[in-house]
Amino acid sequence: MATSEAQQPAVDIGSLNGLHWVGIVAALITAAVHLRLGLGGLPLPLRVSFLLAGLGFLGGVALVLLDYRRRTVYAIGIPFTLVQIVLWYVLNFTGGGKSFPADVGTLGAVDKVAQVLLIAVLVVLLRR
Repeated sequence: MATSEAQQPAVDIGSLNGLHWVGIVAALITAAVHLRLGLGGLPLPLRVSFLLAGLGFLGGVALVLLDYRRRTVYAIGIPFTLVQIVLWYVLNFTGGGKSFPADVGTLGAVDKVAQVLLIAVLVVLLRR
C-alpha cells in the first residue's frame, strides 16, 4: 500500500543569486517602512493600506524564498511597487502643501530608493 505524504514548502536559497538578495533586501526595507507607518498614528484607511502593502512585500519575499512561481512574482511585483511610488507622490505632492523633493524626508527617501531598486531588480530577473 503506497502512502503519500504532503510536501511541505521549503525555503530554496540555493537557487538565489546576488541579484535576488538585493531584491529581497530592498523588498524587506520597503515592507518595514510600510509596516512601521501602518502601525503608526495614520488615519484608519491609510493605516490599513500601509499594512496591506507591507504584508504584500513580505508575501512576495516569502514566495521567492519558497521558489513558488518566481517569474509570476517578479511580473506582479513590478506594477505593485510602481503603484506604491505613484500613490506616494500623488498623496503627498499633488494638491497638498508639500513640495517635491524638499519635503520627501528620510523615511520617504529610503523607501523610494528601495522601491526603485526593487523595480530594477525585478525587471532584470524577469528578462532572464
